[in-house]
Amino acid sequence: MAAPLLEVRNLKIGYPVWGGILRHKVDEVQAVDGVSFTLRKGETLGLVGESGCGKSTVAKAVINILRATVPGVHQQGEIIFHTTDGPVELLGLSRRRMRPMRAHIQMIFQDPFSSLNPRMTIGSMIEAPLRLHTARTRKERIDRVHWLLERVGLQASQASRYPHEFSGGQRQRIGIARALAVNPQLIIADEPVSALDVSVQAQVLNLLADLQEEFDLTYLFVAHDLSVVHHISDRIAVMYLGHLVEIGAADTVYLQPAHPYSRALISAVPEPDPQADRSGRVVLEGEIPSPLAKPSGCAFRTRCPIVRPECAEAVPPLEAKETGQLAACPFS
Repeated sequence: MAAPLLEVRNLKIGYPVWGGILRHKVDEVQAVDGVSFTLRKGETLGLVGESGCGKSTVAKAVINILRATVPGVHQQGEIIFHTTDGPVELLGLSRRRMRPMRAHIQMIFQDPFSSLNPRMTIGSMIEAPLRLHTARTRKERIDRVHWLLERVGLQASQASRYPHEFSGGQRQRIGIARALAVNPQLIIADEPVSALDVSVQAQVLNLLADLQEEFDLTYLFVAHDLSVVHHISDRIAVMYLGHLVEIGAADTVYLQPAHPYSRALISAVPEPDPQADRSGRVVLEGEIPSPLAKPSGCAFRTRCPIVRPECAEAVPPLEAKETGQLAACPFS
């Protein structure tokens, strides 16, 4: 088994709620509440859940950009990144001390239309990390940019073009090339295919898998589509309302989900066969509770088909199941 590359321990993220005439903090939304997991070198961990469950917040906390983008954010816990020089706790690093770590951790963003600067050529954007994190000469940087473009399925001659001249799938390939520029160990992919057509999604996913094998990359892959996550991940972690409710091997979680919420997510995956039996489909009732007023105990209990009175008493811990994964439900 490979050594751990990233360890997230009891991560809690609270977003401030501002109000009043003088705009002061009136409340706090607990977007992530006690999430812990380990990511081993060379593997892909898929982080999945509905919109608003906190999965993108976890991704942004790992790369330590929340304080720069969300004034007043409250962060607790530990994020340990294992470098060749020893473990580094990322959550407590200042912006200046975090900069060298960005050569080891890069991010692919969700929207290929807004994540690229429309006033810069794609060559300049891919070259920017090389200027910041390496001592390469101008010619070496340009050669690297051209090689990366060809490696992600574009042409070196396109380096002088601007983002608006490319399709959505091509823009996401540019984002992938930019993330690869400095040879990172960990790439955080925040819903990298959700804005793309289905046929283009498959191309980008296959490209990510090929690049992982070629460069020995480790992925934290964030998505809301379980079938996409199952296709690319070694392990799957399921989140609901800021909590981790299940984590285990991808095939186990997808084919034998243990938590009621995971079963509902699997049941929601479209079935291409119109004659398929849908009698066992799990349909959740009600709305997702507001993060400002979470239910006591298990956060899923207001929508759970197997809810019991004791579910309101305490937040259930992750516990091992017979099928091998960990799930936060004692009654499943």
